[in-house]
Amino acid sequence: MKKIILLSVVVIIPTLFSCKNLIVTEPETNLNVQDFEAAWKRIRDVYPYLDFKKINWDSIYTIYRPRSEAAQGDEFYLVLRDFLAELKDGHVYYRTKGGGEVYPYYPQRHFKDRHAYSPFVVRKYFDRELRLTESTTVEYEILPGNIGYAFFSDFHKTYLIDEFPGVLEYLKNTKGLIMDIRQKRGGDYQNIEAVITRFLTEPLERNDAYTYGEKWVLPPFQPSGPFQYTKPVVVLINGSTFSAGEFTTEILKQLPQVTAIGDTTGGGSVGGGDASLYFLPSGKSIEIGFIDIRRYDGLPWEWLGVPPDIRVEQSEADILAGRDKQLEYAIEMLK
Repeated sequence: MKKIILLSVVVIIPTLFSCKNLIVTEPETNLNVQDFEAAWKRIRDVYPYLDFKKINWDSIYTIYRPRSEAAQGDEFYLVLRDFLAELKDGHVYYRTKGGGEVYPYYPQRHFKDRHAYSPFVVRKYFDRELRLTESTTVEYEILPGNIGYAFFSDFHKTYLIDEFPGVLEYLKNTKGLIMDIRQKRGGDYQNIEAVITRFLTEPLERNDAYTYGEKWVLPPFQPSGPFQYTKPVVVLINGSTFSAGEFTTEILKQLPQVTAIGDTTGGGSVGGGDASLYFLPSGKSIEIGFIDIRRYDGLPWEWLGVPPDIRVEQSEADILAGRDKQLEYAIEMLK
């Protein structure tokens, strides 16, 4: 009987080893260092604000190269997160294996103001239900006193190109207009142009933009649409206004009938669109902008943000108390 058991063990042991060889595959080639090197060089070569932000990119290399060498497997994502956060750029992100976008950095002004606005508090100032565009991109109505109001939640796709004309048609006979661009985080240039050109009565020079130090040469913005809205306009902004929302605000601020009210925007001006996506040797990808877009005063709004014409600070405590002081100021101004 003992001999039979021993023979069974001898037979089972090689079988287990052969199963293990079938189930456990060879570890994937570690490309962490190659990924880091590629990311570091890509940023060095195309990112426009290293000098402006006084970032010593060589010293960043000496910190994160050893961390990349030591990282095992998905630990590299933590290294990549900290590494990209050194740019302090709210446009920069990396993608996980599942395709999700991870933004390592958010501007401090965003954290200050992210709870200093509430659509539920805004609705208390109306005596009727607000309208929504089909895409829900714009929420709009007329306030008591015949003051128009439009909240923009999205500048992506072609929503504003298609839907903003209808919004402005509905609001065209108001005595003034409030454009609420608080809590806005990005979008497409075509949508910005579709909005701002409806307020122009004459051509407006574009703000400067550079790619790898070379200045763009573009024609001025031109008035568009069946009519121009020329009555007073207030643009509401805060620290969570970002990217396309800042771009729209900066352009509108150049018009004599427009006043920006609220607080300084988040500060994200680097551009690049789809071309900003860069694939690393392992197949991971990062988003690194390469277009340097400037305010009309010649400075980027990256980091600096776009300041209001009239600063009206608002806190989460105001919202919890049921007050929107920035909206109230705008209403009083347009009465």
